[in-house]
Amino acid sequence: MIWDFACLHFSSLWERLLGAVGDAAGNALSGVVEAIRTTFEGDPETRRQVSFSVAIIALSAKMAKADGIVSEAEVKAFQQIFDFPDEEARNVARLYNLARQDVAGYEAYATKLAGLCSPGAGKAHNCPMLENVVDGLFHIAKADGLVHEAELAFLFRIAEIFHIDEGHFRRIMARHVHLDGRDPYLVLGVSPEDDFAKIRKQYRLLVSEHHPDRLIARGVPASLHAAANERMAALNAAYSAIEKERRAA
Repeated sequence: MIWDFACLHFSSLWERLLGAVGDAAGNALSGVVEAIRTTFEGDPETRRQVSFSVAIIALSAKMAKADGIVSEAEVKAFQQIFDFPDEEARNVARLYNLARQDVAGYEAYATKLAGLCSPGAGKAHNCPMLENVVDGLFHIAKADGLVHEAELAFLFRIAEIFHIDEGHFRRIMARHVHLDGRDPYLVLGVSPEDDFAKIRKQYRLLVSEHHPDRLIARGVPASLHAAANERMAALNAAYSAIEKERRAA
């Protein structure tokens, strides 16, 4: 699983939050941010964990809604990447259903997540934790067999809010969308004109940057390490494909 719900296993916690929000229709999810602030005032760590989980639920639901229709495949994809105990299924479903009514408000939740990577008042660029989130959203987007143009626009805007630059975003996309076949060079951020020594150096740099120990040192939650492992698999596959191609030549 990409996102782990284990840190929020107390039913009373979610009951308190949902009681503050209610089940109003329309854009009511916009009130969740204020509800989190007031409900968990005085408990900053719980407030941070709840904010992260609610933002992930909201973005996942609104990602599925981006093309106008929330398919069963997209709901199943969300369940695959967001791990939660059975006793919390009803609470998660209530928030998910509230969020998927429309796409409005997704930027506020993306900004909330981006803030978790910001060093003080600054902006963290290409944050590994947020890259995991984008990977998860791509997983949902492609669940119905096609990444719709509106979903790509949604993801591109999320990347902007996350301060993920365009080149980095395109490398993330290359791991999930293969319009003209899989491009191992794009996945590694290198060019077919580069010599193999340069490609190997770039590959080793990426492997070092995304090693689980490095992620832990950066404070990336353990619940996001599964996405990092998937990314490592994509990097390894891309390098192997290039190595095989160069040997054949």
